[in-house]
Amino acid sequence: MKKVLILEDEASIRSFVVINLRRSGYDPIEAATGAEALRMMEQNPDIRVALLDIMLPDIDGFEVCRQIRATNSKIGIIMLTARTQEMDKVTGLMTGADDYVTKPFSPAELTARIDALYRRVGGDEAAPSDEIVQGPFHLNFRNRTLEKNGERVRLTQVEYAIIKLFMDNPGRALSREDILNAVWGRDYFGELKIVDVNIRRLRIKIEDDPTNPTYITTVWGYGYKWGF
Repeated sequence: MKKVLILEDEASIRSFVVINLRRSGYDPIEAATGAEALRMMEQNPDIRVALLDIMLPDIDGFEVCRQIRATNSKIGIIMLTARTQEMDKVTGLMTGADDYVTKPFSPAELTARIDALYRRVGGDEAAPSDEIVQGPFHLNFRNRTLEKNGERVRLTQVEYAIIKLFMDNPGRALSREDILNAVWGRDYFGELKIVDVNIRRLRIKIEDDPTNPTYITTVWGYGYKWGF
């Protein structure tokens, strides 16, 4: 069974999510507090996707996300945000989340988001010799890792997918829609801003000066380009 962590302190919402995920073939692991969620992660190392609410009785979902991401760059993380809290979406992505779902949400939307993220974190591995070397960067398909000047850059699976897309298309201007469709899938329900936030996060990790990027440059009014 495909394990998904559900961190939600409201029992009615948590039960609603659990029922729908079980119907879709998942094995939900439930938690009502941040501390319980972190404990469940330790006890279930095969959890591949975590759904994290922000407002919790002990520590907030952002801190849970940070702690999970500090030790696990492979897991997919989705934040649950309130419709009126726009900054929660950006903050969640900047702390290491891959996606967000706005409350109230439909079962179909949530399941589609989890399906798409689960496919990415469990993506097929390529042959050992498959790699790309461009400038100071070395992308290894088999290990799904990136090195810059021989040093490992810790990436989430979404960040890895974005870098791979760029390195597969050096010098080509990619629109935000191109990136969204390639990385999140054409059935993605979310907004284009998720691309911009992930690009900002990537620049912090790979650019010598994130405020003056030289590897991922902006094509104003269109999207982004990878080059040197």
